[in-house]
Amino acid sequence: MTTPPLADRLDGLLFFPVTAFGPDGDLDLGVFRAHVRAGIDAGAGAVFACCGTGEFHALTPEEFRDCVAAAVAESAGRVPVLAGAGYGTALAVRYAKLAEEAGADGLLAMPPYLVVADQAGLLRHYTELAAATSLDVVVYQRDNAVLTPETAVALARTPGVIGLKDGLGDLDLMQRIVSAVRSAGLDLLYFNGLPTAELTGLAYRGIGVTLYSSAVFCFAPDIALAFHRALATGDDPTAHRLIDAFYRPLVELRSRGRGYAVSLVKAAVRMNGLDVGEVRPPLSEPLPEHLEELAAIVERGRAALTGEAR
Repeated sequence: MTTPPLADRLDGLLFFPVTAFGPDGDLDLGVFRAHVRAGIDAGAGAVFACCGTGEFHALTPEEFRDCVAAAVAESAGRVPVLAGAGYGTALAVRYAKLAEEAGADGLLAMPPYLVVADQAGLLRHYTELAAATSLDVVVYQRDNAVLTPETAVALARTPGVIGLKDGLGDLDLMQRIVSAVRSAGLDLLYFNGLPTAELTGLAYRGIGVTLYSSAVFCFAPDIALAFHRALATGDDPTAHRLIDAFYRPLVELRSRGRGYAVSLVKAAVRMNGLDVGEVRPPLSEPLPEHLEELAAIVERGRAALTGEAR
């Protein structure tokens, strides 16, 4: 049986698992596999292994390969598995080839490391990455990798590039990119990739961007799935209730610590009963008082599922 193209398989809630480390700081593949398995069983539409939430920056190439292979094994074809690929072009290509060897279905192209490139350099980087393997590529726009509409059109013409994930949050730019690609008679998948994408989900829906990555799905899949259903069906009262009781307070807490977009998520997974370990340096663990607030926010979010939040 022929597997449908990756672009046709990327649907539903996109799961970005954390990477599990043991008490000694080493990779814990058993716990990682349990985390991935739980997410797929809960209803994830795809698994993005070793990306931002998965501490791509902190993994050795060997650890990266082993994690991607573990995610592929747990998925067993039920949902697609994409892996991060980043740093400069040579290293990004190396990670891409490791992901291909591990059985991944596609790549999330992280921003190049440190340098601020011009549009020609970014286009060359992503073109070379897309040509390096048979894997389809989703380009992650954020920080030092921001595309003009003209570059987005060029990427849409590039074999192997199927999507653009936006972690910048400039809706004016995203509308112009969507319009330019459409006007050129081309297609891309678009993703809302902000750290807590649900908070801006209603705004992105207005310009036709409905796919998004959900860090909340890592630790509260019931809340994440309820919000996803509300967004998909136009149940704005439920979406507003969850934003007010849960997502807005979560984002406000996240803004109070460096690296909290990762470390808070990992702490919440531990609170939910799976010991995925702590974040690796240079990230740090959340302050104890912030963990108490996190637990209260999750409790309020679950109360909001039944309309009990105040």
